[in-house]
Amino acid sequence: MHTSASRSSLETAPQDLPDAGHGHRLRTWLMAETAEAPGEHTGPHGRPGEHRRTHWFRVMCLTGVDYFSTLGYQPAIAALAAGAIAPIATIVLVLVTLAGALPVYRRVAQESPHGTGSIAMLAKLLPRWSGKLAVLALLGFAATDFMITMTLSAADATAHLVENPFAPAELRGQEVVITLALLGGLGIVFLRGFREAIRVATLLVGLFLAANLIVIVVAIVHLVGNPAPIGDWWGVLTTQHGNPLFVIGIALVVFPKLALGLSGFETGVAVMPQIRGDANDTEAHPAGRIRGAKRLLTTSALIMSGFLIASSITTVALIPAAEFQEGGAANGRALAYLAHEFLGEGFGTAYDLVTIAILWFAGASAMAGLLNLVPRYLPRFGMAPAWARATRPLVLVFTAIAFLITWIFDASVDAQGGAYATGVLVLITSAAVAVTLAARARGERRATIGFGAISVVFLYTTAANIIERPDGIRIAACFILGILVVSFVSRIARSTELRATAVRLDARAASFVSSGHPVHLIAHEPQDVSPERYAAKLAHARVAHSLSDAAPLFIEVTVTDSSDFEGELEVRGIERHGFRILTVESSSIPNAIAAVGLHLQEAIGCTPHIYFRWTEGNPLAQLARFFLFGDGEIAPMTREVLREAAPDPRRRPWVHVS
Repeated sequence: MHTSASRSSLETAPQDLPDAGHGHRLRTWLMAETAEAPGEHTGPHGRPGEHRRTHWFRVMCLTGVDYFSTLGYQPAIAALAAGAIAPIATIVLVLVTLAGALPVYRRVAQESPHGTGSIAMLAKLLPRWSGKLAVLALLGFAATDFMITMTLSAADATAHLVENPFAPAELRGQEVVITLALLGGLGIVFLRGFREAIRVATLLVGLFLAANLIVIVVAIVHLVGNPAPIGDWWGVLTTQHGNPLFVIGIALVVFPKLALGLSGFETGVAVMPQIRGDANDTEAHPAGRIRGAKRLLTTSALIMSGFLIASSITTVALIPAAEFQEGGAANGRALAYLAHEFLGEGFGTAYDLVTIAILWFAGASAMAGLLNLVPRYLPRFGMAPAWARATRPLVLVFTAIAFLITWIFDASVDAQGGAYATGVLVLITSAAVAVTLAARARGERRATIGFGAISVVFLYTTAANIIERPDGIRIAACFILGILVVSFVSRIARSTELRATAVRLDARAASFVSSGHPVHLIAHEPQDVSPERYAAKLAHARVAHSLSDAAPLFIEVTVTDSSDFEGELEVRGIERHGFRILTVESSSIPNAIAAVGLHLQEAIGCTPHIYFRWTEGNPLAQLARFFLFGDGEIAPMTREVLREAAPDPRRRPWVHVS
């Protein structure tokens, strides 16, 4: 039997995913990559052309729609979680940000300048299946982070809308419906494609920070003119917790609840491909881009730290504690409360509108992160269906999940805070561990100790947050379980796909074959390369398959990392003990042999005959070995790969087994 090769490169193109030629217009539309040109994806993770890259300060605004927008709800959540201690806990949070998260992500920017972030660093540092499983777990937490960013931001935008004095009274009690409408609108936008993200982000971040600066300055002026609220706060603090060391101790305990203020660092690294570097930058050594990313991270951390401290002090001092509770006017919108209180309903409404806009756009940034994160890893690992490369089906999936989360949490900002903090903290902890391992691998003793200490701090923070608010780890566990199940099923379902993104023969390998002539390939295990073994294999093939006059080649596949899925195949021609051999390195022996056979038939124009011996052993055990280790029962799996790749049995490479 023989078959035709469809193509040597299997990098999935959108038009190849569905059957686009039989009137399936909806499917064709869904499977199109995006309404935008390749490399110009929405949001922070796309890789634009050089002419579309921009100054790091403007790119900071792109990550700022996620990072800075937390000011819309962070002060209220901090006050609700820590009470009078919130300002002290916020100072602890700022110290952890500047002395912990910032150095870690500056190192991540240096180690991963192409926007792949700490997850990719760990994937490189951890070997084989353990690395893949670690990536899958981290993707679960990343999905938690991004999904809750969408739902929490939309819920807080709803709170700002409903609590506005000019909003119709009928909107109260409809928070879930309004939040679902915002999320649905976000999904519709991404089904169409979202352009000019940086320009919109720059405008929104500028307006939002300016509005918050005005509110905080007015609040500080009010406190200077009337310091009684500060005295009242201090009195409550010292009365409830008389010992200053005790206050600091409690602040250290409660500050993990404020971890939402650490969001944005992972996105800050992901936006790196958008930064314009130096004229002499190369993709291998983008020194200017790395320098710009470090400035972006430092500047955004300093700006956010100042706003966090000032907003925490002013909101706790000026807003009655009861207003932070569920149903209170400041719940989820502390700075908006001050805007209405001290600057009037007109400015307060303008503040609400800007806040709603940036919170909605923070959801857009999170959606963009998901749309670029999932295709970057899961399909490439063989752990997602092929359609997961396409944008629109993923938009529908993520929007449906966002609807479910909103319904489960009743569109409550407070209820989702724990899950959000869990996702943020796990990603930051993984980044700290990744840079620690990277420093250790390079023999940098002082950096290893320093980053190791930071890792311990974030491990404590993450553990404390999980213990205090276990709902976050439950949601993350659901995402992780879902990803693992989908990954396991997809890996099995896609195990017989051609995995070669390209097949290339070196000059010597090409000289072994010629167009228009049959080529006889004897599969050989490279573990035994003695002349006796080659001679025995050839003698068996001549007897079993009547190769009396043929001059066959041997083909040897060395399994490198069986947990990998896709990759290019480099076929080298060598001579050993007088025998001509094609050698290949791949994650799977059957898939590699099938890809080489199809390439010889399609690109070279010869007719391959591939010869196998049956593998000894239990068939089920051999099948498991194929799934896990890339070898096992080679002959039938090679035939199955060929059958799926080329359905016409008259045009396949010949497979002979004895």
